[in-house]
Amino acid sequence: MKRFLLVPIAIALVLVGGTGCFGGSPSEPADAGETAETSEGNANTETSGGNETADNPEGTVVNTTPEDTLFFYTVDLFLTKRYVQQDDFEKYIGQFIRKKFPNIKIKHVLWDDGTRYEDLIAKGTIPDIIFEDTRRNAYRYVRRYGLEYDMTDLIKKYNFDTGKLDPSYLQLSLNSSDGKLYSLPFEGYDYVLYYNKDIFDKFGVDYPKPGMTYDEAYELAKNMTRQEGDLTYKGYQQHPEYYMMLNQLAEPALDPDEDKASMVSDNWMKVVDNLRRFYDIPGNQFTTVRDFPKGQMAMAVDVESWIYNYSREYPDLNFDVAPVPVFQEAPNSKYQPYVGGLYISKQSNKKDLAFHVISYLLSEEVQIERAKLGIRSPLLSDAVREAFGQNVPGLRDKDMNALFALKNAAPAPRKPGLTFIDPKVRGVFSPLIFEESKDTPTALRVVNEEMDKAIDETKAIQSEGGISPHL
Repeated sequence: MKRFLLVPIAIALVLVGGTGCFGGSPSEPADAGETAETSEGNANTETSGGNETADNPEGTVVNTTPEDTLFFYTVDLFLTKRYVQQDDFEKYIGQFIRKKFPNIKIKHVLWDDGTRYEDLIAKGTIPDIIFEDTRRNAYRYVRRYGLEYDMTDLIKKYNFDTGKLDPSYLQLSLNSSDGKLYSLPFEGYDYVLYYNKDIFDKFGVDYPKPGMTYDEAYELAKNMTRQEGDLTYKGYQQHPEYYMMLNQLAEPALDPDEDKASMVSDNWMKVVDNLRRFYDIPGNQFTTVRDFPKGQMAMAVDVESWIYNYSREYPDLNFDVAPVPVFQEAPNSKYQPYVGGLYISKQSNKKDLAFHVISYLLSEEVQIERAKLGIRSPLLSDAVREAFGQNVPGLRDKDMNALFALKNAAPAPRKPGLTFIDPKVRGVFSPLIFEESKDTPTALRVVNEEMDKAIDETKAIQSEGGISPHL
């Protein structure tokens, strides 16, 4: 077990104890050429000053960036490259902060080689606000490096209404915060059914319709999987890992009340067998959903961000989108959401200002403008939903009702304090079903046993202060 202790001890030497351990010049960029500063002046907000030792009872040295500078750190979720360019960060986030807080400078750094969490810590440049995944990476990075901060008191202090947030989004933050709130949901990524209109027209088949069940989709997939000369048309592709991880029945992979896996159940059998039959259709073996734009795939379930990419990169691809198929017992449920949240770091010396910024970014005013740019909002707002994609040419001719026709399935609440591992749901289909032809009960049992073992190993490693490889 000792081999897992080296990294946390090294980080602890940076984070704890000595004066100026976040040191250096706090206004210097984390890496040359990787930061941008915009605007200048003074914000009309209450900011937290000093060393805030009350928030750091173990003596952790806080970040001490200048009072008029807010350090914003972003991660490229789903490889959308949304915030990779500084101009894009300005377009999607920076401009709104400058509008409301014209006297605040923004330093933006993107997670990349040389600017990863460990790099920032080593250089003593800790962000005030972090944009990050609210499920796995809350544990793998934010909590691993001791950056987590419970925003509950700030939410109460400034009367922030969490009721305006989609409860399925908020539940993800609660689950990864042990019942606290280390993050607030900022943007989401939904799944839709892409379909190739030319293939449907070629075979004289009606397009997929909202409310289509998986049973109906299966019959349609059989009809659309065809061999025409040298061309093979696949009827339907859906990535098994995301389909299971974000399943529409909200069946948990980790037990909600105990430190154990929860992959052996009637619902998991139903989830797996439902998709498995699609790949038993001759000619429709699973390859990848990303082959959809090649023009020989009738239907594919994928994340909505590809609507714009396909429209831009494949102008001759005649496609549209519909809601994902549904289970008969959950006719109104789509995937659980994949969410990017905003965190305030424990080391920030301006938590109040950071919260004011986050609160404004989650206002209906800002979320409408971001929705116009094609970004899914966590707000339960008709005005925000109606604005979606208005300023994105590649979305205007697509059926954006597909995004909002169904509700996100809500993740099962999980008891605070339980051990987290990244569920190994991928292994059910690959290799156990696809390569080894295991029956469904066996595949689920094997993965359940692997996850139980991973949980036990993680508990043992973390009890010694180490970092589990299963996060």
